[in-house]
Amino acid sequence: MDGTVLVADDDRTIRTVLTQALTRAGCKVHATSSLTTLMRWVGEGKGDLVISDVIMPDGNGIEALPDIRDQRPNLPVIVISAQNTITTAIQANEADAYDYLPKPFDLPDLMKRANRALDRKRLATKPVSPEQSGDAGEDLPLIGRTPAMQALYKLVAQVVNAELPVMITGESGTGKSLIARAIHDFSDRRTLPFVTVTPTDLAHIDGPATILSRAKGGSILFDEVGDLDDDAQARVVRMLDSLTDDAPRIMATSQQGLMEKLEAGQMRQDLFYRMTGVTLSIPSLRERVDDIPLLSDHFLARAERDGAPHKRMSKGALEMIRAYSWPGNVRQLENTVRRLIVTSSEEEIGRSDVELVLGNQPEIEPLIGGGDTEKLSASIAKHLRRYFDLHGGVLPPPGLYSRILREVEMPLIEIALDATAGNQAKCADLLGINRNTLRKKITELEIHVTRSRKLM
Repeated sequence: MDGTVLVADDDRTIRTVLTQALTRAGCKVHATSSLTTLMRWVGEGKGDLVISDVIMPDGNGIEALPDIRDQRPNLPVIVISAQNTITTAIQANEADAYDYLPKPFDLPDLMKRANRALDRKRLATKPVSPEQSGDAGEDLPLIGRTPAMQALYKLVAQVVNAELPVMITGESGTGKSLIARAIHDFSDRRTLPFVTVTPTDLAHIDGPATILSRAKGGSILFDEVGDLDDDAQARVVRMLDSLTDDAPRIMATSQQGLMEKLEAGQMRQDLFYRMTGVTLSIPSLRERVDDIPLLSDHFLARAERDGAPHKRMSKGALEMIRAYSWPGNVRQLENTVRRLIVTSSEEEIGRSDVELVLGNQPEIEPLIGGGDTEKLSASIAKHLRRYFDLHGGVLPPPGLYSRILREVEMPLIEIALDATAGNQAKCADLLGINRNTLRKKITELEIHVTRSRKLM
């Protein structure tokens, strides 16, 4: 790495760690706890890269981004923040941050991003309207620091003002409609209506016209589009075909496997392809258990703001909550926390309180679409046949074997590493491969390894 990096963070430890790491990598570093000092350095022409926290003693790092862009259009800024919400990610993207990382961040990952930022010229910027810097969506429970949620936040930020339709998939209770609402609220259409469409709205032939009239060029969300009957699907297709340039933004949610419905003849092919311009997959709570303490604290604080007594979770209570399967996902977690606030007699919610509310662990439902008897090989074969069919009789590009193996190999290694808490020796033994082979695969596939305490 080569260049001068400006580091702004009010945490002395973070400043020290970043200064040492960047210096060892060959960079010159100027570090400060003051946003005012950072802006003075930027105005003086110092620095090839900025790494800045959001909340500073004398200002907000995201709100300073437009000023940095105006003074130094080609100066990339990496935003780091302990505010691990979708709002922060979207605001960072809208303010044209080069990259965004939640705290606590992985130092090697940040170093890779810093290296890429120093090697590349900044992409063309886009203007940010003043009202976008507010605190809209502050109470949305779309928070999380796990890689799955951070990847989702970034993708949402990228599609906010895209004209493509958006399909949002995920299990019940994961927050699909909240994601749709966030896309609308942070888009250029935020002052226009947001209309949620149910099968009842499409029961009559004049339903689509009524929907378009209500939307007025805003956003339309087809809730659980996979549940629409044949007549409703036909009406939606005709409505989409009639849209003009000033048409509303189209979004849809589904907790069902639409590809399976398509193959079973239960969904129109023309509707499927009109709805799936961009697909956002919301991870289940089982896939992001490290976010459970963060979500629990959020729900406790929100209940207290609503007038509930102050409560906190004990270590034993959190351990039991993390071990639960949460078939109802985030919605079930919120309802559980609210019940615990009422039923717990002490300020600290204990393990026994959680046992009383959750009772026996329910069985995890089988994955949608695969069925509980379908073998993995059969599921893969189905997707491969579909992949070939989509090429319309023309062979896919060469190199298919390695591409398919990579698609299977990467999640297998990631899940195995997660199950063994990042212990590569245990992971290699679990997979039945040599440890050096595992290390090589981790490097080749750019897999991020995190050591953590696991219950399994």
